[in-house]
This record gives sequence, C-alpha cells and structure tokens, in this order.
Amino acid sequence: MKKQPEKYVHVNKNTAKTPVEEKPLWPMRINKFLALNQISTRRGGDSLIQQKKVTINGRIAVLGDKVNEADIVDVRQGKNDKKIPYVYLAYYKPSGVISHTAQVGEKDILHSASLKKSYGDIFPVGRLDKESHGLIILTNDGRITDPLLNPDRYHTKEYLVTVKEKLRSSFRQKMESGVNINGEMTKPCKVQVINDFTFRITLTEGKKHQIRRMCDALFQEVDELKRTKIMNIELGKLAPNSYREITGKELETFLGELKIRQ
Repeated sequence: MKKQPEKYVHVNKNTAKTPVEEKPLWPMRINKFLALNQISTRRGGDSLIQQKKVTINGRIAVLGDKVNEADIVDVRQGKNDKKIPYVYLAYYKPSGVISHTAQVGEKDILHSASLKKSYGDIFPVGRLDKESHGLIILTNDGRITDPLLNPDRYHTKEYLVTVKEKLRSSFRQKMESGVNINGEMTKPCKVQVINDFTFRITLTEGKKHQIRRMCDALFQEVDELKRTKIMNIELGKLAPNSYREITGKELETFLGELKIRQ
C-alpha cells in the first residue's frame, strides 16, 4: 500500500501577538507560540512536541525550544489525532479551599469538588485567596489564561465586600480614585456602597490580595470577600462547592471578548 504523505499545518506567526502591545515578543517558548496561535493549550503544545509533531525550520522541536519571528513552525496532523473538547466551568469556591497547590491537610478546588473525575485535566484560571469565596473559572483551555488575567485588557471582576468597622464617608471616593499600595497606585475602579458595612467593587486588575490591601490602606478591615462576577460570567445562585458549565451565548460572549475562537 502506498504510504500517504504526512500533513502539516503551517502556523501563521503573524497571529502570535501579545494581547496588550499587539506585537510579538521574540523569542518566545514554542508552547506559548502554539497557544497564542490557538493551535493548542501550552500543555497541549508540550504534548505535541513530545509526540514529535512540531518542527521549527524543518527540525523536530524539543521541549523548551524558543522561536524567533523569522522561524517557520509546522505542526503535523495525523488522521487519527483526536481533538479534546474544551470545557469551561463556573465554580463557587468556598472559604477555606485553596485555589492552587494545597499543602498537607488542605483542600484545593479540584479535590474539593471531585472535578478531575468528571472533566480530566482542568485547572483554575486565576486565584481567590483561601479565606475569600465566590466565582472562579475552571477550564482545560490554556488559551484563555493570559487574555483573561492580563490587567491591561481591562476585563472586569466584581466583588461583594463586608468590613468590620463602619465605612468612612470618604471611602468610596478614595477607593475609586486609586489607592497607594507600597508605593504603587491601583487603577481607578467602581464602588457601590450598599450599607454602612458593605460595598460592591468592580476592578479591572487583580494584584495579590488587592481588595484587602486597599481596604487596609484606608483603615478598613475586610470581614468577608465574595467574588460574584468575572466579565459576563455571574456566580448567580450557585451554592458553595458547586459548579455549572458555561455554554451557548454566555460562552460565545465570553470567548468573543477574549478574542478567542470556539
């Protein structure tokens, strides 16, 4: 039987752009290059490389390779290759559960909700500190990580916050204008005061423990912090440690704003 020639898909390097500057950052790791071109996730790119399906200028790529703008990258496509469908979940992380890398005696998201049994190799996008609770997105689609988390993309995240002492009269104005945290000003945000102890805040950035640190800088101690919305994805009526699949128009809008094709 005549052997069929191998089929390769040529990767268009012109689409490998950073979401902020809209120009490539060269050299870049080959798995990042494949992810930015929406060929695979970074983990999936590593798998393709380990299967010797990726070439750089005709040479079989190895893990850790970097590519430059002038390099030619091709990915071999076998007829038996199976594309793993992407999955996107809205999950309600309870207080006391770790987003990433739980230590001995701690629970992380995937073990707490037994999600690996149902969805395999998924991961949380972004973090929510141990004592906070609320919405976090779980997926196996590594393409969304940088577009969603990069603060220069101005994607909104909404939180409901309760403080231990009565809010000061100047609190909203100072929070919305930006707060100095260790010599760095936070970006302007939107604050809605609900009552003397509760406010809703919408951010477009996500520094570590940002809301808690902003409140501390304004002499307000956070008692409870709950994330209720990420872009168009809402926590809604989800109960703690439960989840739902993001599908249909909701998913279409979400990926569209991230400029990622389904």
